[in-house]
Formats: sequence, C-alpha cells, structure tokens
Amino acid sequence: MSNLKIALGQLLVEGGEPQRNFDRAKELISDASDNQCDIILLPECLDFGWTHPSSIDNAKPIPGEYSDLMCNYAKEKNIFICCGLSEKDEKLGKNFNSALLIDNNGNIVLKYRKINVLKNAFEFYGIGQKLEVVDTKFGKIGVNICSDNYIDAIDIGITLGRMGAEIILSPSSWTVDHTITEKDDPYKKKWLNQYLSLSKVFDIPVISTTSVGYIVGGPYEGKKMVGCSLATDKNGLITKGDFNEFASDLKIIEVKTKISNLKGTEIGPLIYEEGFLKWKS
Repeated sequence: MSNLKIALGQLLVEGGEPQRNFDRAKELISDASDNQCDIILLPECLDFGWTHPSSIDNAKPIPGEYSDLMCNYAKEKNIFICCGLSEKDEKLGKNFNSALLIDNNGNIVLKYRKINVLKNAFEFYGIGQKLEVVDTKFGKIGVNICSDNYIDAIDIGITLGRMGAEIILSPSSWTVDHTITEKDDPYKKKWLNQYLSLSKVFDIPVISTTSVGYIVGGPYEGKKMVGCSLATDKNGLITKGDFNEFASDLKIIEVKTKISNLKGTEIGPLIYEEGFLKWKS
C-alpha cells in the first residue's frame, strides 16, 4: 500500500497562449513540490487550450518542445507530473489530445491519446487507439482524459481498473455556460456518479483536475471553465476543487493506493451491482 500526496492544479488556461500557460503551470508545479507532493495533476490541453484553433497548426510532437518543458519541470522539482498537451503526429498527419505521465527524473513513462473525443472536436483531434497502465514507485497508474469518463464511455475507466490501475488520473477541461455562477452546482452529478462507482468497484482513487478561464476561439467560444475538480475513493468524495473563473489554484490531498486481488470475471458481478450497465441502457 502506498500513501500519496497529490496536488490538483486548477490552471488558468488562455487559448492560444502556450508560453503564458506554461509559466503558470511551472508556478503550480513549484508550489506542489514545496509542499512535498508526490504527483501534480494538471488539466487537459494546457498548452493551447482545448479546441483552440491555433493548436491545429502549432501543436508539437511528443517528445518535443512542449513535452520537454514539462519533463524538465518534473526533474527540476523532483515530482511526478500528469498533464494534457496537444500532440502533432507528423507521420499520421493528425493531431491528438494527449496526456503524459512524467516521473520525477523527467522521463515520460506513459503517453495516452484521448479516445472519447467530442463530436465538435473532431477537426482538432484524432481518436486514440490504446489504453495503458504503468508501474511506478507509487503503484500502477492509469490515465484517461475528461470525457473518457462520460457515462457512455465508462468502459474506458472500467478497462483501466481491469488492467490493474491502482489510481486513475484524468486531466480535464470541463466547460459550462457563461451564465453559471458560484451559486450554481455547475456539473451536478455529470461526473460524480461515475467517479464514485469506479472508486467503489475497484477500490481506487479517481482524480480529475480541470482548467479555469473563458474559452476564446473554436466551437466552444464564450463558454467557461470554472474548476470544481474532483477526487474520490471507495469511501466517497475526497475533495472538490474551488469554483474559480479567473485564477490558478492548488488543492492538495492525501490518498492510499493498494493492489487489488480482483481479476477477470470476478469483477463482472461488481459492475452489475454498481449499476453501470443499467446507466448505459
């Protein structure tokens, strides 16, 4: 069993402003390191912003300029980083919405390309082709991205659990209408049910960090990201990030991970019991 200190870095992401976004990310990484965190989880597409038009021509390969920056930050601050970047695959002639897990030596130990890409984002990102969990000194870590945890895509999280993930990290960019205020519950149960159920079935923490700020350009222009990141375990909600439209902030939690003894067909009855299949029917 591992005890982990994880930072949820709700990052202010400005569309089309990668250098400014990386500068703010570095500040959050430094704060997390100063607080002796083992891992910092940052949002989806933190370079250009999710579905920002500038990413189509300006996304970088991985490894490449922007991933190298994050690797250097991880090594310099002696911390694992999980983050989302726009990725250009020159061989395939496509861009992808990708997430990286980088160890504290600055090595990319896992790269994942988002599978459940929203219809309005098809012009920006191709569809990922594989899922993976990776052995680390903290245990097996699985990574997915944002809408991969929609109820109609919950198979993705279930598969990571079946593959032995002891924790699932999910860089995200949850969006809401610009009229939503702090008095509202911006997501209601859109994410919480799935997170709680994955945590309960597999006895694992499921953690998502989302960006903050207004979306400029692209199909979601005018909407905004307001934080309210989530972390759950088998006992319920660990924490919920602050509602925040305008500034980056850091929330730190402690979680426990352990190796599950459940395998293969032993998992099926728990999935039925938790009602996943009923939700999807």
